[in-house]
Order: sequence, then C-alpha cells, then structure tokens
Amino acid sequence: MRTIFSYVYTYKISAVIALLLMGVELVVELVQPLLMGKIIDQGILNKDLTFVATWGGVLVGLSLLAFTAGITNSFFAANASQGAGYDLRRDLFKKVQAFTSKNFHAFSTPGLITRMTNDVTQIQNLIFMFVRIALRAPLFIIFALVMAFSVDFELALLLVVTVPVLLIFLIWVLSRGVKLFKSVQERLDKVNTVIRENLAGIRLIKGFNRGSYEEERFKEVNHSLVDRNKRALWLMELAIPVIMLGMNTVILIVLWAGANQLQTGGARAGEVVAMVNYATRIMFTFSAFTFLIMVFSRGNASATRISEVLNENTPSYLDEEGKLDSLSGQVSFRNVSFAFENTITLKDVSFYANAGETIGILGETGSGKTALLHLIPRLYEKQAGEIYFDQFTISELEVKSLRKQISLVPQEIHLFSGSVRDNIAWGKEHAKEEEIIEAAKTAQIHSFVTSLPQGYETQLGQKGITFSGGQKQRLSIARALVREPKILILDDSTSALDAQTEALLLKALKQKECTVFMVAQKISSLKAADKILVLRQGEIIANGTHEELLTDSSYYREVYQSQQEEVM
Repeated sequence: MRTIFSYVYTYKISAVIALLLMGVELVVELVQPLLMGKIIDQGILNKDLTFVATWGGVLVGLSLLAFTAGITNSFFAANASQGAGYDLRRDLFKKVQAFTSKNFHAFSTPGLITRMTNDVTQIQNLIFMFVRIALRAPLFIIFALVMAFSVDFELALLLVVTVPVLLIFLIWVLSRGVKLFKSVQERLDKVNTVIRENLAGIRLIKGFNRGSYEEERFKEVNHSLVDRNKRALWLMELAIPVIMLGMNTVILIVLWAGANQLQTGGARAGEVVAMVNYATRIMFTFSAFTFLIMVFSRGNASATRISEVLNENTPSYLDEEGKLDSLSGQVSFRNVSFAFENTITLKDVSFYANAGETIGILGETGSGKTALLHLIPRLYEKQAGEIYFDQFTISELEVKSLRKQISLVPQEIHLFSGSVRDNIAWGKEHAKEEEIIEAAKTAQIHSFVTSLPQGYETQLGQKGITFSGGQKQRLSIARALVREPKILILDDSTSALDAQTEALLLKALKQKECTVFMVAQKISSLKAADKILVLRQGEIIANGTHEELLTDSSYYREVYQSQQEEVM
C-alpha cells in the first residue's frame, strides 16, 4: 500500500487542499449539535425569537459553508485520485514493456489487463474516498465523543462503552474483507482468461463444435466469481445491520437516561437533544465505515496485485548506456549457453556469420531454435559464453540501439488493427511511401495489396482476421524490412508460403544488405543458405552448406530424405 500511496505525493497540493476542506466539514458537523442544543435551551425554551433567529442563521451559514467545502473537496479529491490512477497505468504499462519472457511467465495476460484496468480503478476509488471522507469518519467519532463529554458526562459514558465494541467488530470485518476481495480479483482474472481464449479461438471452437463445452467452462469460472463476490458483499452488508442495531440501542438508552435526567433536573432539553444528535451522527458514521471498509478491502487487494507487477525484477541492462555504433551485420556466438527456468535450452553454441550471409537453422521441436534467435536482440539473456556483433560484445552495445538494427518476425504473427499501410509502417516511424512499397515488393505482398479495392488503405480488422496465413506472414516480413535492418530474423516465418512465393522472397532477400537468420522446418527453404546450423537438444551437432551437410551429417541426411519422400 505504501508504494501505491507514493503516487498521491505528486498530487499532494490537491490532496492537502481536499483534506483541509474535509476539516472544515468536520468542524461544522461537530459544532452543529452544540448550536442546536443552545438554540433549544436559550432560545426556544425561553421564547427568545431573536436568539433563535440569530443562532439559526449562524447554523444555516455553517451548513452552507460545509456544503461549499464538500463540493470543492470532491473536485480536488477527484484530481488527486484520477491523477494517481493515470500515473499508475502509465508505470504499469511501462513496466510490462520491460518484461522478458520469464516475467511474462509469472503473470497471465488477462491478469495484467485486470491489474491495469479494474485494479487501478479500485485504487482510484480508495484514494478519492480517503481524501474525501475516509479520514473524517474516525476523526468525527473521536471528537464527537470528546464533545459529548463536554455536554453530559454520564450520557457520554454510554457512547464510550459502545464505540470500542463496534470498532473491534469493524476491524474483524476489514481483515476478512481484504482476503475475500483479493480472491474476487483473482477469480476475475480467470473469467478474463476464458473470455480472451474464446474470442481468440472462436473459429476453432465453432469448427470443433465445442460451443457447449466452452459455455460450461465459462459458467464454472463465472459462478465462482459470483459466489466469492456474494460472500464478500454479504460480509459487508452484515456489518450495517449490526452497527445500526448497536447504535439504535444506545440511542434508546440515551433517550431513556436523558428523560430521567430531565425529570430530576440533571440535564436540560437542549443537552439531551445534542447527545442524541451526536449518537445519531456517530451511528451514520459507522454505517459509512462499512462502505469505506469495502472500498479499502478492494483497494488493499488491488494495491497488493499492482505492487507485485511494479516490484517484479526486470533486466537492468535495458537502461544501461553503451556504444551506439552502426553494425555491419557480423554475428559470432562463442560457447553460448542459456537455461530457461533451470532447464538447459542451449549448451556451448558456437558459430560465425559474416555480414550479408543467410544462416539457416534446422532442428526438431524443442531443440532451442527460437531461444538462439531471441538471444541476438537480447530478448533472452545468455548465462555463459559471449555474443559478438562486429568487434563488440553484446553487453557493450546499448540495447535500444542494437534492437533498432535488428528486425524479428516471430513464429506467432501479430498484426495490429488499422490499414495495410499502418501495419507495414509500424516497423519504421515516418516511413515514406516508396519505402513501404519497396518493403512490400521484397516481401512479395505488393501485387496482392494493390489488387485490393482500397489498396494500402485496406483495413485489416482484428489481428488481420480477413487475411490468410501466408498473407499475414508476408505483411509481417514487409514490416520488418521497412526498417532496413542490418540483421533480419525469420523464426519459421515462411511456413505458410507456397514454394514459388518463398523462392521469390528468398531471392529478393539476397539482394538486401543484411544478415538473415532463418528458422524453417523444410530443408527446401534453407538449401540456398550460406550456412545451415543443425540443432538437437540445445547443441549444434552439424553446420555447413546444404551439400556439405548431406555428405557429413547423417541426421541432416535422414531428415532431407524423409522430406523428399513426403513430397513424392
């Protein structure tokens, strides 16, 4: 919670003004019962209309002052809470941008979305309520008891005995509420997970006729969310009648005791009215407490979840300074090893790639191909060995500068909503028209785009749902090429292309002044590579040209022959 409230410090002026205005409301609320008692005893009972009018006017004036203070307080409270919420979302988004694959394994995507939306909203509500009325509630109870003692000691004792008991009850409700509302947020994550999976895989669900199964799965997580939410809300709702019962009982006792004192002359009517007024206001303050506890419980649970993201360890090298040299595309791995979650993925990998060469990478599933590629732009961090770019080690180069000279086309193609032009230009800010067209031509997608009714202005829709797999891959390759990278990484990014289109693409890439790392399952896609690395269980078991590997590597030869048989 301390981390979260540190965000309020930026808006401390608004928060302080709101708290001062809240203090004005508090003072007025404490003084009003005394003035009412004074008006009754000295004005109404003495039939002094001038006194009633004078002090009645003061009472009305104070009420208007409290009303104005309350309205203004809400304005500054909203400024502080909304500002802190904006900063939280900004920092959460920035933090997630710095996440590595390891970090993403610690948090689910729907969970991160819930934290940046629903949880931040709960924090905003908590901050608003804190500077608006949360601090006023306990202060009013404390000072109301003090004021009550100044009016009538014996009647005030009744309130003093009751208030601590109710406070202990509220503390118990608070401790239970925090746990329950944290559980509610976790179940909301699960609901969002199912919704996201269904929206992303709706075609698959329809194709397999699994709609009923998914409805049951959603029903299960939705029921779990509703059930836990009900339990949390029932706890909060239970607090209100218990508080009301306790305070109404005290008010009845105060009235009974006050009536006896009136008969014996131990108290005046105005004093009894003031005591009843204090007791009533304390009761309503306790009722507000139950609402505040719900807000605090939700806010505290959300604060914990948000802090988990903000405090997640991310690589420090992202902010480190380094050389900003322009690279030629020369890459060298020397005894590089990498382990993911204590599982060795790459072991003693060594190879050399000259600038402008095409390096093919072949291997069975789980052999470490993607891990090797992700080490180049430092999406993963090596555990041993060294990676060189020209004469520089990877740690000597500034990360952002390094990544500006590398383009990666991952296995899972992702297109953004917007036009074809927007998606290609996404790879290079302020890309010129001719650069976009040139990249599209190299990626063998230009002729297709120009055949569309709106050409490059054609809207893709969500994730390019109207485009085929091959068209998506070529658009992603065009997006990578528009940057004119020194190193191009294709992680099985041509799998959906037909043989002719793939051959034209590879031929066009040969004309580019960049080093190409290309993972493919088909040896036919790698035959023209300058060098092919054969990976197995995280190690390079062979490397060379296609012809050399056919002669020297039995594993490569077996794979090639099996693929040839499949074609036949």
